[in-house]
Order: sequence, then C-alpha cells, then structure tokens
Amino acid sequence: MKFFWNRIMMAVAVCVSAAGGVFAQQIQLRDITTGDKYAPKTVREVRSMADGESYSCVASGGQRIERCSFKTGEVVETLFDASTARGAVIRSVEGYIMAPDEKNILIETNRTPVYRHSAVSTYYIYNIKNKTLAPLSKGGPQECPKFSPDGNQVAFVRDNNLFLVKLLFNNAESQVTKDGEHNKIINGKPDWVYEEEFSFNCAFDFSADSELLAWIRFDESEVKTYAFPWYKGAYPSKDAYKLYPGAYEYKYPKAGEANSKVSVLSYDIKSRVTRTMQVPLDADGYIPRIQFTGEKDKLMVLTLNRHQNRLDFYAVNARSTTAQLVLREEDKRYVDEGAYAHLDFTRDQFVMLSERDGFRHLYLYTAGGQLVRQLTQGNFEVKAYYGTDATGKNFYYASNEGNPLEQYIYKVDASGKRTKLSQEKGFHAAVFSKGCQYYLNKYSNLTTPPVYTLCNAAGKVLKTIEANAELKTRLAALSKVETEIFSLTTADGVQLNGWMVKPANFDSAKKYPVLMYQYSGPGSQLVHNAYDNGFMGGLLWERRMAEKGYIVVCVDGRGTGGRGSDFKRCTYLKLGDLESHDQVEAALWLSKLPYVDKGRIAIWGWSFGGFNTLMSMCEGRGVFRCGVAVAPVTDWRFYDTVYTERFMRTPQENPDGYDCSPLHRYEKIKGDLLLIHGMADDNVHFQNSAELAEAFVQNDYQFDMQTYTNRNHSIYGGNTRHHLFTRIENFLDQHLLR
Repeated sequence: MKFFWNRIMMAVAVCVSAAGGVFAQQIQLRDITTGDKYAPKTVREVRSMADGESYSCVASGGQRIERCSFKTGEVVETLFDASTARGAVIRSVEGYIMAPDEKNILIETNRTPVYRHSAVSTYYIYNIKNKTLAPLSKGGPQECPKFSPDGNQVAFVRDNNLFLVKLLFNNAESQVTKDGEHNKIINGKPDWVYEEEFSFNCAFDFSADSELLAWIRFDESEVKTYAFPWYKGAYPSKDAYKLYPGAYEYKYPKAGEANSKVSVLSYDIKSRVTRTMQVPLDADGYIPRIQFTGEKDKLMVLTLNRHQNRLDFYAVNARSTTAQLVLREEDKRYVDEGAYAHLDFTRDQFVMLSERDGFRHLYLYTAGGQLVRQLTQGNFEVKAYYGTDATGKNFYYASNEGNPLEQYIYKVDASGKRTKLSQEKGFHAAVFSKGCQYYLNKYSNLTTPPVYTLCNAAGKVLKTIEANAELKTRLAALSKVETEIFSLTTADGVQLNGWMVKPANFDSAKKYPVLMYQYSGPGSQLVHNAYDNGFMGGLLWERRMAEKGYIVVCVDGRGTGGRGSDFKRCTYLKLGDLESHDQVEAALWLSKLPYVDKGRIAIWGWSFGGFNTLMSMCEGRGVFRCGVAVAPVTDWRFYDTVYTERFMRTPQENPDGYDCSPLHRYEKIKGDLLLIHGMADDNVHFQNSAELAEAFVQNDYQFDMQTYTNRNHSIYGGNTRHHLFTRIENFLDQHLLR
C-alpha cells in the first residue's frame, strides 16, 4: 500500500500545503532542465532607433522585427517579416543588426556557437523599403559583421580573414586580409582567451567617415595547443568519429605561458593600402579594445600590461600610424574589466568606470583624455553606464547605492547631483533610447519575475509591456516554500550576505539538511534582491530541493562583488583561501541554527564554484557531509593567462599562491564527493578533473565521478542537463535524506 500511494503521489505531482489542505503543485525536474514552463517572458533584442522615440525588437515567434514607440509600447511598423520578404527564404530571426541609416538590416540565421561570445552564422541583407532579402555573402558563413557608419558597407570575418561588402556596388565582396590561418593568424576577431576574458567577439571598426577599417591582428603561432577528443556522441551526432575518435585542437595559453602577439592595422578602403599602427606595447601586453572616435582618422587603442594593473589609452592616427598617450589608469593589484567595458569615444567627451577611490564610479573626460570631474562618489558601486542626453550634461547609470544587494537606475548631472529614477525595491536594469529621453526598464525582486516597463527620462512609468502574469499564476500554484535574504557574521568578524529557501510547512522544531550553493569568483555576486537568484533563476531548482525537505542557502564570501574594491580584491594572489574559509564559516554559522542538522550539510558549485567546493571540503574542519563539484579548476596552472594572472600573477612569480588549490590539498578532503566534468570543455579543461581524480585514486579516496561526452563547460544538449541534475539530486538524496 505504501508503494502504491507513493506511485500515485509521484504521478499527480502534488503536495498538501499549509493553507487549509489545499493541494499545491511540485516542480518537476524536466520542466526546468529541458522545458520552459517556468521561464519568464522577455523583450528580445531591443535596439533604440535613431529618432530616440522608438525601438526595434524581435516579436514573439521570432519571424518579425518591429518598431515600437517608447511612449506607448505600441507597434509603429513592421520592419521585417519573414513571411513577406522577397528573395531568400528564412524561418526565423536569430539576431539582427540595424544599419546606422536604418535602410537595411542584417538578419542572422543558422547560428552555430563557437565559444562563449562567438558564433558562425549565415547573414542576409534586408532592404526595408523594397522588402528584399539577399545573402550577405555566397562564400560561406560569416562572423561578427558590422555596418560602416554611412550604412553602405559591411565588414565581416570568415576563416580568420576580414572581408568587405559594398552595398552600393551590387554587394560586391572583396577580401581585406589574406594571411588568416587556423591556429596561427586571426584578423578582426579575438583569439580564445581574449574572447573569454575580455568579453568581446569583434576586433575591428570603421572610421567615422567610413573610409578606413582598423582591426587587431592576433599572431598565435607561439601559443601552445590544447586538444580534446571528439566521439560520435549525440545531439549533435558527429558521424565522422563513429569508429575512430577525432580531436579538436586550438590555441589556449595557460598561466605563465606565451600569449598571442597582437598588433593594430588599418586599411584604406579607396587606395587599398594597409598600415601597421605604431602603438607602444609591452612584448607580452594586451590590446583589449579598439574604437574609432568621432574625429576623422582618429582611433583609440587601449593597451594593458601583462599584470593588468596598467591600462593605457592611445590616440592613434590611422593614416600616419602615430600614437599619443592620452590617459593612464593604474591599480596596485589589477584594473577591473569594467574600465574598458562601457566606453564610447564617438563624442567630444567620454565616461569611464574606475575603482580608483575604492568603489566603482563614473569619471568624465574630454575627448583628449583630460579629466573633467568625478561624476559619482560614495560607498556604493556603479554597475552599468547607459549614456548621456543630447546636452551632454546628464548621465544615466545603474548602481547599488543604498543597498549592495539591490540595483536602481540613476541620473547624475554635470554638477554631481544624483536623482534616483526607479523606485520599486529590488533590481532594475535599463535599455536607453538615443538621447536618453526614454528607457525600457527591467525590474524584479526575490519573488517577483521580471516586469518590463517603458519610462521617460524622469523615471515615470509610461506603460507596462510585459508583467509575466502567466508565470506569476504558475508560481502561485506551487508549494509555498519560504525565501529570505539574511546576513551573518563569521568568527573573524566578517559580515556576509546570503539567501535561504526553506521547505514548505517549515517547522523550526525539526532538523533539516542544508545544501549550500556558491560561485565565489572575483567580483561575482549571487546574492541580490532579484529574480535571477539560484542556478536556474527564480530559485526554481532550489525551490524543488526545498520541496524535498532541504534548506538551500547561498552565501557570498570575500572576493565577491558589490561591496567595494578592498572586499573584492582581498583574495589577490591566493585565490580560494579566503573564499573557502568563508564557506566553512557560513556552514558553521548555519550549524548553530536550531533547525539545522549539522551532520547533514552539503556544498556544491560549478566552475569557480566547483573549485571552491573542493577547496572548502579540503579546508580541514570537515563540516560538509558531501559536495558536488561541476567543471572545477583544480590547479590554476591549468587555466588561462588573462583570467588567472589578473588575480594571481604568473606561476613563476607566485608559486605559493598557485599551490593553494585542490590538487595540492586533496589529502585533507573530508566528506563524500561527486565530481562532474564535460570531456569537451574548452574553458575549464577536463584535465583539471582527470588529474584530481588520479590524485584521489593514488591516495585511496573513494569518490563518485560523472563525465559527459562531447560536452563543453555548460554541459547541455539533448537530455544532458536533465541527466546531470538527476545525478546531482540522487547523490545528495542518498547522503542527506536517506
């Protein structure tokens, strides 16, 4: 009878809630691993139009691009419709790029991801007036296309070379570079480590008059090659390797090893002359960004030294090739990536983000690099810069002023007066119109799915265009777990923030197992008053685990973001030491709560979180019954130059810091472990888990291990993600519930 009753309960997937015996639904794992039942609706691919009064977006269904009013949210016109376009036939829009003159649109189809930010796609040129759709190129798929400022040309990358298409000459195509070669020379797009760690996928730009093209050239000849095996697999199936495995080889610079040699070149489109810019650069330095300014021939080139604690801004004449240093940003530890992530040099002034006073703030400069003033200041962080209005005297941004766990939209004027535009307590992000007279606001909090509203420059809500009402109804039908944000103080006197999900019908007189989730990487932040908390957002998987009887907790330790430079940079040169200490301290704090079973506490994480899971289990105090480490770094010597050396310098300079890793303290591990890794992980190589597994074997430590064929760092495809979380749940249930 008990077995029969359990089968019934599993079939109907319900549980009794505390509210008068009303049946509430339970979250089914497949609904969150392979389905979109609980996925919030979004407003896709929003771009401001040139008039500043309207925006474009991809309509529901993905077959249309529409122009909508910032005032009303109503559709003003249909810019593209796959069903009525003449010429080529496509099924849906996977992405689009609007020409500056808004006469043409590049429509992206057949997108095949390469790495995190890059993809190879087939693009089509759509003429809005004539409704004609034609291939951008017939020579093969393209990468990172870009319109010239006058809208008459498109440049793109294919097979590591730059190409140029002239729309006024019947889409005539010419090849700008010819030395591109796999695993040797790359023109116009970043190599693997630049793309991953400097977060961009296009390394070329047009001059303001559309007469010049400039790009970064990567010579990766001396970078060592990493290879991983391909098997036949499934989703997708690689039939070429049905009998004999193959291999994928690419250039991956590990910490302390050689990087690509980089240079900047320009191409005169009329004369077809190519020039090399005379940019001062250390032999092992980086060029994380280039961008033409609003002045003819003037190119801004940003360089970093290998330690990444000196960022230089060079104004370069793209014809004469001469360079002049106009600004230098320095930090005794490292310059944060935000310093070059929001820059725009097309006006007579620019704004940059700097942490020079201990918190990330906005600084206003002239086009020549002279500091005008610090626009924001205080013990808070500016999280994003959105732009300035037509007067150039009002600047719009997002910050966590008032609460490091929340984010609001602000305006600051040239005198430094700040105005808070968003009011609802929680987390806000925006897309501003050209001229910053309107913005699309995305708002959520811990229990509220995203709400999209249109606002004017004063923050007044003009219209709600998506409230996710259907999702709210679905969520309301689920069992009523308790969610809260809390803070704790460790034995060291460090105050840390966290969130907690408690089971439905929580009883403080009972003892519950605890599952701790964390990431812990430098500058990351998993604890905030926003809906995207938890591994899958909406605390969905965490709610499911709470339904099974777990308390699920996440604590951001030292090294994480939102609390200033010193809190973030205190882990410099010894990643994992303080981070793991704080997770253990958090577990000890939790173990003293009357409703926590201190003998049933687990920890898990992915990537850096996997690394810190292992570090925490090897910390020595043995507070964790078990742990799950997914795609972990196990020795920073195995990871890439840019990320690792930003926080650790090189292994040659800092051997002790590198020895603070799971592969060097594995003998101290306490608790049971599930180790998971994709065998085709191009980011955190399977080598990390393979070497740690061998160390465990030789030390006679018994552990569980799960590998995934042909899967990268994200471990997905077909049924993979569902299998992965079923495996994790079964492991945790076995050790904590049975």
